[in-house]
Amino acid sequence: MSFQFNGIKAIAFDLDGTLVDSVPDLAIATQLMLADLNFKTCSEEQVRSWVGNGAKKLIERAISYASENGLDDALIADALPLFMKHYQTNLHNKSCLYDGVEQSIEVLKQAGYKLAIVTNKPSRFAEPLLNAFGLSEYFDVILGGDSLEKMKPDPLPLQHLLAHWQLKADQLLMVGDSKNDILAAKSASVASIGLTYGYNYGEDISLHGPDVVCEQFNDILATLNVRL
Repeated sequence: MSFQFNGIKAIAFDLDGTLVDSVPDLAIATQLMLADLNFKTCSEEQVRSWVGNGAKKLIERAISYASENGLDDALIADALPLFMKHYQTNLHNKSCLYDGVEQSIEVLKQAGYKLAIVTNKPSRFAEPLLNAFGLSEYFDVILGGDSLEKMKPDPLPLQHLLAHWQLKADQLLMVGDSKNDILAAKSASVASIGLTYGYNYGEDISLHGPDVVCEQFNDILATLNVRL
């Protein structure tokens, strides 16, 4: 399995559903936003199926579910700052790292890999969330969903890393839990690892053709022949 990752020098990680289970706090912010708008509430499990395409898409999905009148641009414009306010104050109250994340990231850093975050989460939330869990120091680059003109599944964030680090496509690995991560990797011609435990809209991550599927985060170490 590891032979196809020979020559990897850098690894890009998704954030939500890959390093951090952030749904509990995203759900709280979504529920508070819906309450502000006098809409019916939603469950944490529903929010779990809505995340992965950035904050605006999460809000659209929530309002589409909760509003009898459907979506309109003015409603989304009103809802967005409400969600942002509530999420800012509930950023890491109930969120947690997945098992093995901190230890594995530290081992990969010590092994000499360049590490980056490539998330569709707005930067104003991504960096404080990493800080809250003491992970920021491990990452050379942190790209949020608003850092560049386009976000995953567009390949631009991965292409940006290749240019930034002056790497060839076969020297970068993308690790994520959703089809957006795998599609971005394929479009950028970089290798990918799909994780089974995160947020992928109820779909099996293997359906999207990652090079390797891992059930636990620390399985990445064995895949890369890196020892604890």
